[in-house]
Amino acid sequence: MNKISDRINNLAISATLAMTQKSRDLAAQGFDVINLSIGEPDFNTPEHIKKAAKEAIDNNITFYPPVPGFPSLLKVISEKFKKENNLDFSPEQIVVSSGAKHSIINALLCIINKGDEVVVPAPYWVSYVDMVKLAEGVPVVINCELSNDFKMTAGQLENAITPKTKALLYSSPSNPTGDLYSKEELEELAGVLAKYPDIIVISDEIYEHINFSGKHQSIAQFKAMENRVVVINGVSKAYAMTGWRIGYMGAPIEIAKACTKLQGQFTSGACTIAQMGAETAISAGSEVCKEMTKVFEKRLKIVLEHIKDIPGFIPNSPQGAFYVFPDVSDYFGKSDGKTLINTSDDLALYILSEAKVATVAGTAFGSPDCLRISYATSEDNLNEAFARIKKVLGKLN
Repeated sequence: MNKISDRINNLAISATLAMTQKSRDLAAQGFDVINLSIGEPDFNTPEHIKKAAKEAIDNNITFYPPVPGFPSLLKVISEKFKKENNLDFSPEQIVVSSGAKHSIINALLCIINKGDEVVVPAPYWVSYVDMVKLAEGVPVVINCELSNDFKMTAGQLENAITPKTKALLYSSPSNPTGDLYSKEELEELAGVLAKYPDIIVISDEIYEHINFSGKHQSIAQFKAMENRVVVINGVSKAYAMTGWRIGYMGAPIEIAKACTKLQGQFTSGACTIAQMGAETAISAGSEVCKEMTKVFEKRLKIVLEHIKDIPGFIPNSPQGAFYVFPDVSDYFGKSDGKTLINTSDDLALYILSEAKVATVAGTAFGSPDCLRISYATSEDNLNEAFARIKKVLGKLN
């Protein structure tokens, strides 16, 4: 008798976390591994945020919190939505969870019935498809082209919609590509969705502040999308607070209430101390984010220069987040005499084994011709990593 449920047996292991673990295992064996697989800022959490958390401990803010979050934090998030995004989410429409990942699965479990279809443009974040399956939904994947910077067109969205479509799930700025949708592109998508008023959009905007092109745009801003969008965000990326595990959603009131009901049975409220840190982070504004974003933008330029020097790597044009997602299919079928490269998985493992640099194969993101490379590390690490990559790829022919 199988002791593990089909639900879990059919669930894929997170490829990003798996590659990160492999790199950590090699490092533990004494190898000098440069990790370009993890989506985590390499900055420390700013001091004013840490101070707020310490004060929360000293003030004994350590008892069970309200399930959707402390009222003061919900108010700050509501004000953030209005000030930064011109979106009207009342505090009652906001639910704070243990990371944006938690917020997304909450939303899916609350709106998807068995057999409902969820449109997911690829490349997609590694967990989206498995989350849809966990909710007993059916992922309908749209393959987006490098020539369009991996962005879904209005025509592609229209063609993917069926009578069973319940939701659209996507991110902008994107993980894994770093690409983002312009206001005009989102307006075209909203124009399609206007014809299907029952479709809910889950818009993952966790990388909102790591944006090199100007003002962030949300599909929730358009009249046709009123009361139809679940906006996902959090403090992990913008404020270098990954380990604090605070994400949140702004949602139609009935979805917010459903997520609170679900969360009440699963986890209850998120960590009180982390909530106080998040409240300080968000209320203090995005100036600290801008400083980190300048660093990321400088690193992106360095990475793109390195990629130009690697034959067979065809990069996209990221405008946010901290990833590049080059097409590497030119290496398929090549060998160094010992190892034959047939897939991006093979190439990622080859680079890890031979160069001791961790990347993530595009297979996990629905784009098997690509590699995801994170530049959330120092310039020295990036320069050394690409020197190693170029050297070992030169052995393949």
